[in-house]
Amino acid sequence: MKIICIGRNYTNHIEELQNERPTEPVVFMKPDSAVLLKQHPFVIPEFSEDVHHEIEIIVKINKVGKYIEPKFAHKYYDEISVGIDFTARDLQDKLKAKGLPWEKAKAFDGSAVIGEFIPKNQFNSLENITFELTSNNETVQKSNSSHMLWKIDELISYVSQFFTLKIGDIIFTGTPEGVAAVKSDDVLEGFLEGQQLFRIQVK
Repeated sequence: MKIICIGRNYTNHIEELQNERPTEPVVFMKPDSAVLLKQHPFVIPEFSEDVHHEIEIIVKINKVGKYIEPKFAHKYYDEISVGIDFTARDLQDKLKAKGLPWEKAKAFDGSAVIGEFIPKNQFNSLENITFELTSNNETVQKSNSSHMLWKIDELISYVSQFFTLKIGDIIFTGTPEGVAAVKSDDVLEGFLEGQQLFRIQVK
């Protein structure tokens, strides 16, 4: 199982980090060891003093595909959820400044929270679903899939040009504005259309 992540897919998030707006999706990956185990807390790694939460809509691939056309992409997943792409922002900034890859800042152990998956047919349109992250019962990130620069099916088609998608692969579709540092004892909860799909504690 591989985790394919999309960066800079919401305009407001691009602006808050003062990044350049991409002309095509920004893609990076996490190994399966990045998945935070169920019922386990997220432990802030020793190598960072500025780990940020980034909530994202995620989808799970349900069949093998390569060079998938956008009009057929909807056939390659039937479940959807939300997750967190934890990011060691201080380390990422250093890597970006040197033109180096981001993996040390984004693909470390426990950096991928995967919520409970639910059938996508619960929703009338995946291009208009609201998702939210709360920290200690206060909303810290909230957006709607309508604000994506590239929609879910477009992303599946795009990444399948480079990587064969396999059953169980997860695609993180990008985070909106509101990213911020987490601290010990924070409780983070993720929601999709008001339905709680994960709850984790930070240590």
